[in-house]
Amino acid sequence: MMNPSVKVFSGTGSQKLAEKIAQRFGRPLGKVNIQKFSDGEFQPIFLESIRGDYVFLIQSTFAPTENLMELLLMIDAAKRASASKIVAVIPYYGFARQDRKDKPRVAIGSKLIATLLQAAGADRIITMDLHAPQIQGFFDIPVDHLDSSAIFIPYIEQLQLDNLTFAAPDVGSTNRVREIASYFNAEMVICDKHRKRANEIASMVVIGDVKDKDIVLIDDICDTGGTLAKSAGLLKEKGAKSVRAFCTHPVLSGKAYENIENSVLEELVVCDTIPLNQESKKIKIISVADLFAIAIRNAYENKSITSLFVHSQLRGRDK
Repeated sequence: MMNPSVKVFSGTGSQKLAEKIAQRFGRPLGKVNIQKFSDGEFQPIFLESIRGDYVFLIQSTFAPTENLMELLLMIDAAKRASASKIVAVIPYYGFARQDRKDKPRVAIGSKLIATLLQAAGADRIITMDLHAPQIQGFFDIPVDHLDSSAIFIPYIEQLQLDNLTFAAPDVGSTNRVREIASYFNAEMVICDKHRKRANEIASMVVIGDVKDKDIVLIDDICDTGGTLAKSAGLLKEKGAKSVRAFCTHPVLSGKAYENIENSVLEELVVCDTIPLNQESKKIKIISVADLFAIAIRNAYENKSITSLFVHSQLRGRDK
């Protein structure tokens, strides 16, 4: 039986990243039109046949929620057009911070999104650095959860920092940071914070020695930049030689750009999972296009993606 052909399409929210991924993958982006109506509704229309094809739909679901709705409609359209397989490629999975009931009478948004994606007709999800890895368990379909450390590590290596120490900006980031610190055989510290309310830090303390160290903060999301700015300032006060931060998803809302510019951070390195609204001399972008292109190819060819993860590289070092 002939293998289905591969078609790659993009939603409007991730057009630039999708073009890079398609180029690395070796296929042009498929033609799709998002027809917009005067009342604000929209309707995706595939402008080429996808009957029997293996279809990859690239769209980050950052705010506004139109990006999510557009992806859901594209999945539904592909299903009704008789696509063989439909894979939702979601570089940034929105609502991931709503992963549990941390207070009475609240929604678990990340579970709802998982339910909607499956109900729409997705057969597989490819995403990166979920805020909580256990979100994968909200799905009853395969989830390929990529790790940004695969592209951050080479950048950190070329910095050749003398007294490299990694820092977790909060307790929730410790597992992610510990894995990268283990790769470099470096020390790790934790910035333990307490919040009064969302996006507002009440207090913060540093657990560990940072005097004369070159600190690298690692986190999955930079939203308002408040946590990173406060963490960097506190680390400097404790005697750190330099502080820089690596965050996968540049949400950068509110006064984020101002907070980063006015902070003591040497630089903020982010991925292009979300397009930036403006430029900043302190913000450097590293593309995830190669990583997603490999993951898409391996998903289509039924190959493992284990080699894309830092733990695989660690095992290689131990041999």
